[in-house]
Amino acid sequence: MPNSRFRSPSDVLDFAIQREIEAADGYGRMAEMAIAPGLRAFLFELKAEEENHRRLLEGMTAERLAGPLPAPVADMKLSDSLEDVIPAPDMTLQELLIFAARKEKKAEDLYAGLARRPEFAAQRRTFEFLAAQERTHKLKLEEEYEKRVLSED
Repeated sequence: MPNSRFRSPSDVLDFAIQREIEAADGYGRMAEMAIAPGLRAFLFELKAEEENHRRLLEGMTAERLAGPLPAPVADMKLSDSLEDVIPAPDMTLQELLIFAARKEKKAEDLYAGLARRPEFAAQRRTFEFLAAQERTHKLKLEEEYEKRVLSED
């Protein structure tokens, strides 16, 4: 990754906004392919979530980025040891939740890793903020997994 890619918090936010757009588009394409109506509806919910994340980032101010980071977010680690899932039209809700949680984990890892890189020290707070947002998204998906998959007997 070239050092010149992120010269300012605005550059970082533009990058993150593009990633949210790509995620929303991906969930939308998956929803169109989904066979099960419940799965299709859940994918459209995930698409809407990513669109909300994009709007949050678009409305981000320098003051908010410079403010305190959000409170630490718990990590259930439910999906961390599970194998990656390849999206398919006939995937189950369990597979979708694993796929989405692992996707959020990868995004969190990306931002956390960028926050630690010395060449991006000036944008560290922005990357930390974005990593916290992705952790929150992962937690929400893992809570859904716990509720819908692990509680089924």
